[in-house]
Amino acid sequence: MPPLVLVAPAAFKGTLGPRAVAEAISDGVRAAIPGATVLACPVADGGDGLLDAVLPPGTRREKVSVSGPLAQPVDAELGWLDGETALFESAAACGLALLNGDQRDPLRATTRGVGELIWEAADRGAKTVVVGLGGSATVDGGTGAARGLGWAFEDDAGAPLDEGGGPLERLARLVPGWHLAARVVALTDVLTPLSGPAGAAPIFGPQKGAGPEDVARLSRGLDHLADLFGRQGRSDLGARAGGGAAGGLGAGLAFFAGAELAPGAPWVLERVGFDAALAKVDLVITGEGAFDGTSLLGKATGEVMTRARSARKAVAVVAGVATGDAPAGVTLVAGAGATLDAAAIAAAGGRAARAALGLPPA
Repeated sequence: MPPLVLVAPAAFKGTLGPRAVAEAISDGVRAAIPGATVLACPVADGGDGLLDAVLPPGTRREKVSVSGPLAQPVDAELGWLDGETALFESAAACGLALLNGDQRDPLRATTRGVGELIWEAADRGAKTVVVGLGGSATVDGGTGAARGLGWAFEDDAGAPLDEGGGPLERLARLVPGWHLAARVVALTDVLTPLSGPAGAAPIFGPQKGAGPEDVARLSRGLDHLADLFGRQGRSDLGARAGGGAAGGLGAGLAFFAGAELAPGAPWVLERVGFDAALAKVDLVITGEGAFDGTSLLGKATGEVMTRARSARKAVAVVAGVATGDAPAGVTLVAGAGATLDAAAIAAAGGRAARAALGLPPA
């Protein structure tokens, strides 16, 4: 009897979104196993590809002009799950992809556009605003987003603090912003806390362009911000899992916007009906551009693998590049680079399906 295959990949960053990746893998499975029934279920974890995974084609999407990571205007996409629930990816306003390599500067980069998008969504009628965290160019602890919600920040002399993560170690006073009526849900794609030796600055600072001295300065700033949060009754935020997502934006939104922090992958899988589909299939294929040890720590691919293995399904992973081993019993098929095109992804999907089902190569 031909197998029933569930294809549930995340985005291949910089190449294809999760829906296009799911289509490519599905094509490869059908070609490799004629007669196979394939269910496509693109997924995300709060980072890249969130809107693509959650919003069906034809869903309302809007372009909104907001501040980019270095204050330049950018057109960010705001999606709608329904008339009262807005959804966007923080990277649309403050993402690394909005900057060239030589522009990366987490000492100055700001999340202001994220706050502006939240406010704009509420102004357009959203009662709930869901923010996917990940892929940011920032390490500002969410203070930029707070500025977009009317907050102000001052140093010891009462002078306005410059934006970015660099000046945070001199922060002395938080001036509350406007009243935000909407509920905010922040979806995290990592378990990293805001502060400490395993906090947002040392873990994410280097990939955002920070050198060793910059990382030390950013760490001091986020540690200081966590201390200020504690003095305001939120001592939990410094060590809160996921608070360090998007350079501390998770903890910042929790404090400045009253956001609920939620792991992104489980939220998305529930939204797209993953578990119901999982119960019916013989094989699950997930995938992402770069598979490594962090894939199992809050990422969509790790969540898919965990649920599929718990359900005793055959599991395979398709990746552009792999620098780590898959869990025992999981078939891993990787290419030579994280930017595989659709044809290469399809071919890898076909190989993965046959291998995971114990079939000889086609």
